[in-house]
Amino acid sequence: MSHKINKILIANRGEIAVRVMRACRDLGITSVGVYSECDKTAYHVRMSDEAVYIGNSPSTESYLVQDNIIRAAKETQADAIHPGYGFLAENPEFAQRCLDEGLIFIGPSPETIRLLGDKLQARALALKAGLSVIPGTDLDGRDSKAALQLVRDIGFPILVKAAAGGGGKGMRVVESEALFAEALASASSEAASSFGDGRVFVERYLKRPRHIEIQTLRDQHGNCVYLGERECSIQRRHQKVIEETPSPVVSPELRKRMGEAAVNIVRMSGYVGAGTVEFLVEKDGSFYFLEVNTRLQVEHPITEMVSGLDLVKEQISIAEGKKLTIRQEDVALRGHAIECRIYAEDPSEGFVPSTGRLKNYRPPSGPGVRVDSGVVIFSEIPIYYDPIIAKLVVWGQDRPEAISRARRALEEFRLSGVKTTIGFHRVIMDNKKFLDGDLSTRFLEEEFPDNNYQLFSDDLVERAAIAAALDTFVKERKITLGNGRRSRSTGSSWTTFHRRNNLRSFGGSR
Repeated sequence: MSHKINKILIANRGEIAVRVMRACRDLGITSVGVYSECDKTAYHVRMSDEAVYIGNSPSTESYLVQDNIIRAAKETQADAIHPGYGFLAENPEFAQRCLDEGLIFIGPSPETIRLLGDKLQARALALKAGLSVIPGTDLDGRDSKAALQLVRDIGFPILVKAAAGGGGKGMRVVESEALFAEALASASSEAASSFGDGRVFVERYLKRPRHIEIQTLRDQHGNCVYLGERECSIQRRHQKVIEETPSPVVSPELRKRMGEAAVNIVRMSGYVGAGTVEFLVEKDGSFYFLEVNTRLQVEHPITEMVSGLDLVKEQISIAEGKKLTIRQEDVALRGHAIECRIYAEDPSEGFVPSTGRLKNYRPPSGPGVRVDSGVVIFSEIPIYYDPIIAKLVVWGQDRPEAISRARRALEEFRLSGVKTTIGFHRVIMDNKKFLDGDLSTRFLEEEFPDNNYQLFSDDLVERAAIAAALDTFVKERKITLGNGRRSRSTGSSWTTFHRRNNLRSFGGSR
């Protein structure tokens, strides 16, 4: 059944709210923004056609209050609600509330969200759909002693995981039996406080897998396509920080197998909309089902860059009841794209959030560069929400060109007032293993085994860049001493800088 959408309320903030508003503007749809006390002057409020105040600054008093969101939609006569990601995006009760109030929820059905949001049910469905899953077991409320008997059959190391939620919450790697009881208790406690559900299960811990996901689209008429894969292996605390597409190791044959597996579980779950099926992939090409994300992903822009599709517009079209305009044979992926998540965090302090006002903000531009951002100069970075500032997305004809453009764009990025992860990304773009495509979910642990994240400090990386530039200048200009004699080199400025700052952990910087 077709429903023309004329006005959409975006139940979110920051860069994803701005992203959805831009799609609305392209489609001639009125956008309604919502904002908390500290977001009164936020960029997403200025970008919206209408804006409604929904409560105090803490998300539990604003963006997570379903009554306030629904009231704002009804007062502005919105036809639909787009949840973005985070907050209420994967809350089946909120999706149901929207439907009960006569609002279109731009996402899958409440039943599908509930089914796939429970990792144990999703795991059972994956097995039914013929997908491989990592060896593991449901602990079914057993105490630590009884649970240990089950776990011994799997073998250590293991991963204790929350049955509900995601984002690395309620997740613990356990290397030995002696550490199991404590890990089980802490994972269950964190899961209960984060998701209101303390159930956990265990899986065998894969030591060097790649984290690769498949983007899918499925309409209300049963048509479904997959749009290639995204490599998401560079993570910290189980949170993705750099993504790229295509993966350096996925062959056309493996892409087809994974894509068809993703479509199978999407169909069996009755999923409608844009979804992402996540896998762990081993060195031999075997892959295991991980989970389904029932929302738009943070990293969706890289798929847009290589496919030429606007995934938010596709979401809206599907929600209106329209058929997909593409078939699987029409999907053409071109070039290579990389996303760097720019967070307001201090790498030198273990990536703790950094708050304050942006004194300078000049994002990069030029060929193949896209910046999705929810801030402008003088924007306030509050303490209450996810500290993402922007997503730097680059495209190239191939991976080397994409990396080159990422380097150039990161060097152009000017931002002050808060600490950021720009320096972190600049270091990674010069890392030998990254350049070789030798990635795994343990990339950061292996390259920086002592958690020496001071190397990612914006100040330190800036000094390294200045040293490298000075070295080039000296070589090209052949600077001489005042008496005409050429200065005797004792090593390049770059080498000297590395030696003085003990930067061996740059992992193959060039």
